Amino acid sequence: MTSLIVVLAIVLVLVLALVVMYNGLVQKRVRTQEAWSQIDVQLKRRYDLIPNLVETVKGYAAHERGTLEAVTQARNQAMAAQSAHNIKDQVQAENVLTGALRQMFALSEAYPTLKANENFAQLQEELAGTENKIAFARQYYNDSSAIYNTACQTFPGNVIAGMFHFEPRDYFQVELAAEKEAPKVKF
Repeated sequence: MTSLIVVLAIVLVLVLALVVMYNGLVQKRVRTQEAWSQIDVQLKRRYDLIPNLVETVKGYAAHERGTLEAVTQARNQAMAAQSAHNIKDQVQAENVLTGALRQMFALSEAYPTLKANENFAQLQEELAGTENKIAFARQYYNDSSAIYNTACQTFPGNVIAGMFHFEPRDYFQVELAAEKEAPKVKF
């Protein structure tokens, strides 16, 4: 009789451990999803600011049409990638957009009146603040993904993750070395 109680106690402890590990993985997965949604919120704000910024720059730098079109095209591609819900494509599109924005801000150095324009300065400041929030949200997402991925890949979490199909999360990172460099602007 006591051996039956011991066996039942061991089974109960194992079941409780399974439940606790499963719930922990779910919480970590939800945290990564929440972190990704924070990136989406900031990216939406960024997408909303870009058309206003492009219109302001158009008035001062009409012959820089290629740069402005590149920003608009990069924005549209980033928005399409966001709608597709594919992290790798979205990361790549966001990196292209960041590069295009750098090119546009570099234009302000060549046009002192644009740089002095109050509307441009305000939009640039708002976009810079949004870029900082995006960077923070990306870092939070990557941290959450690292915690989740570690839990899914270490024992005994890897057993539970495998049984219940917990998939690892990709990190939000710059993929091309050229995208990590400052843009080179020629006039």
